[in-house]
Amino acid sequence: MKEMCYLCTEIIAIKTTYSKSEESMIKVYVMPTCPDCTKVMAQVKDNPEYLIIDIGAHVRNLKEFLYLRDNDPVFDAAKRYGFAGIPCFVLDDGTVTLSSLEAGITPQRSGTSCRIDGSGC
Repeated sequence: MKEMCYLCTEIIAIKTTYSKSEESMIKVYVMPTCPDCTKVMAQVKDNPEYLIIDIGAHVRNLKEFLYLRDNDPVFDAAKRYGFAGIPCFVLDDGTVTLSSLEAGITPQRSGTSCRIDGSGC
């Protein structure tokens, strides 16, 4: 296993605290400027089973998402093809997925996706 720097160890040690009810929710990492994210956000709006986390709203949210993206193999293909990896879903059992269907949301493709190079947005 690769040794981590001191700062990385400290970041991992800091856990975002959620209330008991939020721990059982499906976390959805999004950005309002992402076409796929806006479709997901519209579908789960006011649904208490989902916790929307806007990764652009606070650096804490961004770091949380980047930790997932840097460490979970579910993002490997997204990174390889230049996709940001949002919307991203963390199911209540801790499973990370990029599939809205696995998160109980009917997929609604927008025809465009956000790529790291800025195309599709």
